[in-house]
Amino acid sequence: MADIDVRIALWQCESRPLQVEANLTRLDATAAVATARGAQLLIAPEMVVTGYAIGPDAADRLADAPDGPVAQRVRDIARSHDIAILYGCVELAPDGRRFNAIRLVDRLGSAIATHHKTQLFGDIDRRMVAPGSSRPPVVEWAGWRVGLLTCYEVEFPELVRSCARRGADLICVPTANMIDYDVVQEVLLPARALESQVFLAYANYCGAEGDLVYGGRSTVVSPTSAVLAQAGLEPELLVVDLDRPTLEESRETYPYLRDLRTDVC
Repeated sequence: MADIDVRIALWQCESRPLQVEANLTRLDATAAVATARGAQLLIAPEMVVTGYAIGPDAADRLADAPDGPVAQRVRDIARSHDIAILYGCVELAPDGRRFNAIRLVDRLGSAIATHHKTQLFGDIDRRMVAPGSSRPPVVEWAGWRVGLLTCYEVEFPELVRSCARRGADLICVPTANMIDYDVVQEVLLPARALESQVFLAYANYCGAEGDLVYGGRSTVVSPTSAVLAQAGLEPELLVVDLDRPTLEESRETYPYLRDLRTDVC
């Protein structure tokens, strides 16, 4: 396996509910900065295009079709700045259902993958969107196998392990995690990275959105459980290098995937 390093950027920002054009403009500007800092992938928070807790009426009004104007705009941003982008939005399916979607676009503006959030978080999610019914994707990007999860999903070890068993090296998690749940960054992310032997990149909001106060602390964790970088409570662009040797050495030290008895679990 070739030694391929990759540089990723996590955009921790305040939510701007309902301001689609302003949020796309912010994404454009942030992509330019990330590229200038050498990043190959920019990861934005959950539903960054619309804001998260926007309610069913706004979700219906602002939902973007798979090849809709938001999708086209983000592809243009990626191509303009020569950077892959993972971002969240409300997606309108052909059958009329709405999903909490994350979309990965490569640096040429081509759509690589879309994931519909399967594990909905309380009434905030359930009032707005339908649950996804497909397992999280694992795709090839820049010589790495990348898994996609949304927010609450990373708190379920089964979903992280599913990605790992399908070859994921890195799992990217756009999120909208509130400050009451800092245990995710403190405990669960290091545990998930270690037990499934993957890098984890968790891009969160900061600040407040209505009654919600977001916890910030966007985090990148190595497969050894070491926290490689973590933001504070203010807006920040984290830029982190991931290296293949760390992944390979950790998998030799902690051979959980190799030793897993799938016949008894």
